[in-house]
Amino acid sequence: MILHTTEVMPLPNYRLFLRFNSGQSGEVNLADELEGEVFGALRDPALFATASQHPVMRTVVWANGADLAPEFLFELLQGQRQQQAA
Repeated sequence: MILHTTEVMPLPNYRLFLRFNSGQSGEVNLADELEGEVFGALRDPALFATASQHPVMRTVVWANGADLAPEFLFELLQGQRQQQAA
């Protein structure tokens, strides 16, 4: 199965609610990932709030052209869950 997002909802404080075609869902915190020319611009809350699901790529995209692979987002979600459980 090729992993992709089925739902994307921007939340405050650089978080996203994501649902994946695997059935898993949850909030991912991207605050530590927003660096560099493209992703650093997403520290602007108004720009971060433009997060949506690309209809063809089926992953998160922003109005400035930034996008993140669904596999990266899934792994980040799993890692953050493990940290919270510890």
